[in-house]
Amino acid sequence: MEHAGPEPRGCCAPSRGDGDGAAPVVPLGDGTSQHDGMVLLPGGTFLMGADDADGFPADGEGPVREVTVSPFRIDPYAVTNDRFARFVEETGHVTEAERFGWSYVFAGFLPGALRRGAARPAQTPWWCGVDGACWRAPEGPGSTVAERGDHPVVHVSWNDAVAYCGWAGVRLPTEAEWEYAARGGLEQARYPWGDELTPGGAHRCNIWQGHFPTKNTAEDGYRGTAPVDAFSPNGFGLFNVSGNVWEWCADRWGTEHGTRPRTDPSGPARGASKVIRGGSYLCHRSYCNRYRVAARTSNTPDSTTGHMGFRCVRDVRDA
Repeated sequence: MEHAGPEPRGCCAPSRGDGDGAAPVVPLGDGTSQHDGMVLLPGGTFLMGADDADGFPADGEGPVREVTVSPFRIDPYAVTNDRFARFVEETGHVTEAERFGWSYVFAGFLPGALRRGAARPAQTPWWCGVDGACWRAPEGPGSTVAERGDHPVVHVSWNDAVAYCGWAGVRLPTEAEWEYAARGGLEQARYPWGDELTPGGAHRCNIWQGHFPTKNTAEDGYRGTAPVDAFSPNGFGLFNVSGNVWEWCADRWGTEHGTRPRTDPSGPARGASKVIRGGSYLCHRSYCNRYRVAARTSNTPDSTTGHMGFRCVRDVRDA
């Protein structure tokens, strides 16, 4: 089957298309109770971005600039399959992957016959467009999240994430809020826990080990997604802000930031793609080292993959 749409623009997350579609309208519900454990962050001024030699110039990580964010609350974890299932049960929401009838799955998770018959993006042939892949069947028909209730929900688009937020009385973080939170109070550290990837030989995040994309030794304990509370939290008590799954942000994508100090920036006014942050279980230094805390990439708001999820925030005045 051929899947219409342009070739993906980034190495990390293949795009479904170029549309800046509107989020589905979902009835407000009582999902706020799902986010009672949010972490209150005081806000303040931090140095956003990086001038990292291992970064990708086209990603617009730099220049390092002074950014101030107001206080807000943020989930310590990405939204789980169990949380998303409650949203779907109460609202009847049908995700974009379900409406399109397919989503992108990492080829290494599929049987040989399905890999051979699947459409693959030319730039990222380790992704397969799989009929029937969606949040409740992450590897396509026959797969299930029955044993993954505490794993991050995947195969959700930006539009799906916004619909969930509307039901739960929360919102997606701005990119500035996301990076402030992910840094955990450390100034210009490479990772949420410091500058060393595996301090003392201990794995601190769920990324790829081995030779990408053919051999994953899974030394960190996981080949695919990990539970949302795996590994140690950062200094603000947030889990898995590096690796595991990419996380949607509210902002449109842009690479021109300037150097002047800014307060509560919200991204460009126009643009077809949305920011995703944090990297995923597929990131490896040989190809995609975007699990660094300043790293960033984007995808179109209707795109879905097996390694993109989200976490939520709430304004303090709404708490």
